[in-house]
Amino acid sequence: MNRRHKKTNWDRRAKGAKESASQTKLRIIGGRLGGRQIQYSGDQRTRPMKNRVREAMFNLVGPWVKGTYTIDLFAGTGAVGLESVSRGSVGATLVEKHFPTARIIQDNVRSLGIESTVDVVSGDAFHWLDHRMETQFHPPEGIPWSMFFCPPYDFFIERQEEMLRMIRIMMERAPQGSHVIVESDTRFSHELLPDPEQWDERKSPPAVLMLKQNQVDI
Repeated sequence: MNRRHKKTNWDRRAKGAKESASQTKLRIIGGRLGGRQIQYSGDQRTRPMKNRVREAMFNLVGPWVKGTYTIDLFAGTGAVGLESVSRGSVGATLVEKHFPTARIIQDNVRSLGIESTVDVVSGDAFHWLDHRMETQFHPPEGIPWSMFFCPPYDFFIERQEEMLRMIRIMMERAPQGSHVIVESDTRFSHELLPDPEQWDERKSPPAVLMLKQNQVDI
């Protein structure tokens, strides 16, 4: 192996290490906590939403979340829920089934000083919906919800019936004036969602954002 080839391989490894390290650093983009960094384990099971996708999402829904209560049933890194609180949500419930990741979210909540308004739940979102929500979920009364459904993209294919049921039940339980935000990839269509004509679909590759404002009874 010549010196140039060795240098090229070293450069590639160094670049890969730099990219890997950067994946563990997330920041809140806007609002009162804008610019603050949050911890992230780097575990790809949490499928962190890319900063540019999160920014595109909140460019659209930022005005919605102000004064609402945020629910993120597939919290992952917690960045979406924390971003929502930063932008004026009165509080949040973040559900994450990967226990080590849920502990990191809780550490971030403490470091940001928002423990009094953010509840981190360690558990499966589908189980929480069926067995814990009615008895353990106590959002401020009369406050609309901002509901985020950003699971692993495969869930919209492999667990499609469960996802559609979850979205429908949450919409039925939500107070008037609530908002729904669904993130998938191009394999899933908003035509499968309740009241499909009422959804606004925006593409932010690789993500597709589906938004429904001013939810009414269904």
